[in-house]
Amino acid sequence: MTFLEMLGAAEQRNQSLLCVGLDPDPKRFPGAMQGDAGRIFDFCAAIVEATADLALAFKPQIAYFAAHRAEEQLERLVQHMRQVAPHVPVILDSKRGDIGSTAEQYAIEAFERYGCDAVTLSPFMGFDSVEPYLRRHGKGAFLLCRTSNPGGNDLQAQPLRDVDGQPLVYEHIARLAQGPWNLNGQLGLVVGATYPQELARVRELAPTLPLLIPGEGAQGGDAAATVRSGWRGTRTAEGKLQSSGFAIVNSSRAILYASSGDDFAAAARQEAERTRATLAAAQLAA
Repeated sequence: MTFLEMLGAAEQRNQSLLCVGLDPDPKRFPGAMQGDAGRIFDFCAAIVEATADLALAFKPQIAYFAAHRAEEQLERLVQHMRQVAPHVPVILDSKRGDIGSTAEQYAIEAFERYGCDAVTLSPFMGFDSVEPYLRRHGKGAFLLCRTSNPGGNDLQAQPLRDVDGQPLVYEHIARLAQGPWNLNGQLGLVVGATYPQELARVRELAPTLPLLIPGEGAQGGDAAATVRSGWRGTRTAEGKLQSSGFAIVNSSRAILYASSGDDFAAAARQEAERTRATLAAAQLAA
């Protein structure tokens, strides 16, 4: 299946918009795991097992593994995901962006070494830094567009005066992704939940692209505003919600660190259930 087909299958099976972000920080691990980078796999595997039937996607952030020399644990983790949640796609959050020959190596890293289904990218260096990923049949790529951090204003909200209509940078990226750059039909955009008006604008410019939306949970994004601005879909004859424009709403810390005790996996499940239900209610109201 292609990445979008996997998203559709996971949505129908789990009835969820929730992406569980995996940002493992050993300092925040519970109990005997605390401070032990050798337990990154164990911690993340427990979270995956607890949320496998609740997630639309999983999103491991590569820096949290690489900083602790835990890349081999990430490889094992993705393999474990294939065993316990084969229906849930995996998005490698690496935000790569480099010239074509180097981008090809990063594509090998994401899709062959780690075996992920999609990857996050920076479009700053232009199309030739993105195109190597698009040559991978069925693999997804999410371009940073309007990010949730305050510094995103420094570049993304600036006008391009030499482009027709003088769009803001993030608007230009959205148009390119919806149009000429989407060679394999699997391109998406990263848009923060903390800017619902800009999220609505991106959805207007890119009506069918999947949007990866960080900022829910600990970063303070509003679920109802996020779904209203970013999700597009209908209800099927069986009463299930079906997306025509996916909103993949990420929550990381609120789920991972819902408890500092030995019940961390059960607490993570409880928080994931709560978030999924909140997003589902917002879908019904959208």
